[in-house]
Amino acid sequence: MLPPTACPPEAPTEPQPPRSVSMLQLDAFRQAPLVTEPFDYLVVPNFLRSEAVEAIRRDFPTIREGGSFPMESLSCGPAFVQLAEELRGPVVRQVFAEKFDIDLTDRPTTLTVRGRTRLKDGKIHTDSKTKLITVLLYLNAQWQGDGGRLRLLRSPDDIEDVVAEIPPEEGMLVAFRCCENAWHGHKQFEGERRSLQLNWVVDDAAARRSSRRHGLSAMFKRLNPLRKSAA
Repeated sequence: MLPPTACPPEAPTEPQPPRSVSMLQLDAFRQAPLVTEPFDYLVVPNFLRSEAVEAIRRDFPTIREGGSFPMESLSCGPAFVQLAEELRGPVVRQVFAEKFDIDLTDRPTTLTVRGRTRLKDGKIHTDSKTKLITVLLYLNAQWQGDGGRLRLLRSPDDIEDVVAEIPPEEGMLVAFRCCENAWHGHKQFEGERRSLQLNWVVDDAAARRSSRRHGLSAMFKRLNPLRKSAA
């Protein structure tokens, strides 16, 4: 449960799904095949229920800078808070544990949000060794052009050596096991590109380090609103 001060509720301007109704299409997740080569991953279009999408779009936090922001540092509306709570909840933990055949019992989570992408973003990389599973949920309208499309890759030095390419469109979920060859990146894009990243990590110390690192980065960005992104 996120601290109530992290994302203060805003008065809804239109109907929202009742809190008892999940925003997530977990059956679609369960039915999605897990690809195992060259690493474990799956892609789930329409992971969000259609009736929840508009509320989530409306309650997405305002982010004017590039980079990742910890959920706790942002101000957002109740639908986005509900989405975050569901993603961090026990049901989602269980379905991911079953799909990836990994014990996530007592594994802490980190949750970060991006609103904009800079030209310097998207370089080929693998995620930290302290992360067990990375989950990316995209929250953009129909995506045009090649830039900004997530690419899962076979190698660390060729953005064209593509295993799968995923447009960052609304409700699109990508999840993969974090390992030494889970290369991913995207072609250059600058502008609005909304996403939410959930990770299960090895221990509380790793979660604290991630929160501290992203929190300090978020504070620095807000103290330097006019600094230019590197090209």
